[in-house]
Amino acid sequence: MFAKLKTFLLESRQELKRVNWPSRQETVRYTLFVIGLSIGLALFLGLLDFIFIKILQKLILKI
Repeated sequence: MFAKLKTFLLESRQELKRVNWPSRQETVRYTLFVIGLSIGLALFLGLLDFIFIKILQKLILKI
């Protein structure tokens, strides 16, 4: 059992050495993109929510 675990850990380490890690600049750029996209999507959904609430309030008041 320990031999299999050791083999797994050694193979995992070798595989991680072959990974093409992004540079610091790429990581920062991708992180800012994700944050910006998340904020934009939140604003869009918030606007839709606001619009639908106003429509529902007008429909309820007319009844």
